[in-house]
Amino acid sequence: MNPPHLFSLPDGEPGPGDLGPGAPDGTELLSAIAAAFDPYRLRQARYLAELTKRAIADAVGVSAAAVGQWEAGVTAPRPDHITRLATLLDVPPAFFAAGRRAVRLDASHAHFRSLRSTPAALRHKAVVFTEQLGELAHALEKRVQFPPVDLPGFAPGDVQPSPYSGDPAAAAAAVRQQWALGDGPIPHLIHTLERHGLIVTFLPFTERETKTIDAFSTSHLPRPIIVLTPDRSTDVYRHRFTAAHELGHLMLHPDTAPGDPLQEKEADRFAAELLTPAETIVPRLPARLDLHLLERLGQEWGVAVESLIYRCHEVGSISDATYRRAFQRLNQMRNLGLFPPNDVHGFPGELPTLLTKAFDLAQKHGLTTPALAKELKFTLPRVRQLLGQPDTRPQLRVL
Repeated sequence: MNPPHLFSLPDGEPGPGDLGPGAPDGTELLSAIAAAFDPYRLRQARYLAELTKRAIADAVGVSAAAVGQWEAGVTAPRPDHITRLATLLDVPPAFFAAGRRAVRLDASHAHFRSLRSTPAALRHKAVVFTEQLGELAHALEKRVQFPPVDLPGFAPGDVQPSPYSGDPAAAAAAVRQQWALGDGPIPHLIHTLERHGLIVTFLPFTERETKTIDAFSTSHLPRPIIVLTPDRSTDVYRHRFTAAHELGHLMLHPDTAPGDPLQEKEADRFAAELLTPAETIVPRLPARLDLHLLERLGQEWGVAVESLIYRCHEVGSISDATYRRAFQRLNQMRNLGLFPPNDVHGFPGELPTLLTKAFDLAQKHGLTTPALAKELKFTLPRVRQLLGQPDTRPQLRVL
């Protein structure tokens, strides 16, 4: 007898019958999925759900060792286990079947701002999100021509030591030169990154999680990906600096271990030089500390006052003591409601749009969200989440 819940999916939702044309239904199909079981897909789903092997085992009714053998590819789950796994992990049963393109990214290939403050389980979850984002991008690129990747020194699938290793200023200058940015402000940084073939996205996790992750990037996929977190979007200047920081990692650290404090400082120096080239900004810095002048200058260049204070200290126009007092004074003024942050949503050029525009264009040529979900073997909510589409359904509250 076929499990009844397998056939109660919403219209267009990929279900167990979506392995391909002429595929069987019901128990026979679940047997086919078990025979074509992809161990890595189970690991992906488990990481996204933030569940341990023991938790999976208890819910499915097997031993933790059995789950370990499934993930190692030693054995495959039975058809009835496939059903339970799909329900528990909120994926279509066909998600577990091999035979389609998969993106795999090791957690060590993503530059997390601080490995010590980002738990391993959360890093794995973020990496799987990026893997699925890569699969979505590939599916869209089959239908829509994306901008070619135009990043100095980047070659898809060929990770080599950076020619700018140890020289953030040279790396920033190379980007400005290759992208014809001149020596002035960059008005729409995120759109500039996307125009040159980089994928930029927001991480759709909880506020607690995104504060821990901060942001990360990887150059180990066919397209470099920068993942930003919504908690930084409350301040457009912090948001822009974070994006520039991650671009610095892509330029400077493609083949080195993430989380190194020196690398983080180099990425910061890259971001400062990219957004405010020293040759242009230094002559405009005040000889004496003037927060209001720095605020106007920051608005012109799209950077925070803090970044310009750091620049003043860097070039020696203010002493160490003045530098420390400047931050204390700025914090006091912010606590009084002065120098308020600007939400990034008021700056359309700083919001990622590449994937949504690609989908919109593909949609005009016949692609639908259900068809895309069916192809990827993702749920509809998952596809919408990856595309950055809000869930417009009204929320039912049970009191």
